[in-house]
Amino acid sequence: MSRQPTWDLACSIQAEMFESVSDVGSLLMQLVYFRGLGECRASKWAEDGKTLASMMSRIECRGGHTQILKVLKHTAKEHSRNRINALVYIGDAMEENVDDLVQAAGELGLHGIPVFIFQEGHDPSAEYAFREIARVTRGGWFRFDRSAASVLSKLLSAIAVYATGGLKALKSRGSREDRLLLAQMSGDGGKR
Repeated sequence: MSRQPTWDLACSIQAEMFESVSDVGSLLMQLVYFRGLGECRASKWAEDGKTLASMMSRIECRGGHTQILKVLKHTAKEHSRNRINALVYIGDAMEENVDDLVQAAGELGLHGIPVFIFQEGHDPSAEYAFREIARVTRGGWFRFDRSAASVLSKLLSAIAVYATGGLKALKSRGSREDRLLLAQMSGDGGKR
C-alpha cells in the first residue's frame, strides 16, 4: 500500500527508459511485483514503453510484507534462461532476514547482475539491507522521494543505457547521472 504514489510515478516515467537507449540497443524489461499475502508475480517481457505502461496500469498496490528474496531468486532463475543485465528495485521497507537477502544478492553479483535500489523514506534497517545488496552486486543505492522524480528518471535512463550497452556506453554518454551511477558501481558512491 505504501508504494502506490511511487508506483504511479514509475508508470509515468518508464517510457523515458526505452527512449534513452534507442541509440545504444534494444531494452527488454520484465516487471516483478509483490503484494498482499504472499503474492509475487512476473509479467511477460516488454520490448517497448507502451507495452510496459499497459501492464503497469493494471496493477494496484495492496498491503503485505516485503518479498524481496522472491524477487532476487526470480532474477537468478530468469538469468539461467536468458542473460539479465541489471535489476532495478524501488522500495521503502525490508521485513526479511538481511543475511538471506545478501546471500541471494551475492549470487546475482557472481553472475554479473548489478542491483540498483531506489529507497523511498528513511527506514534504517531497509537502508542497511539495500546498501548491502547494492554493494555485493556492484550495483548502486539511491535515496528517492517524489520530489526527485527528475533525478529518478535520469538515473533509470542511465541504468537502461548500462543494461543495453554496458560500461562503455555509460562512460561515453557521460551525463551527471551516468557518472553518479558509475561511482556507485565502483564503490566510490558514498552516502547519498
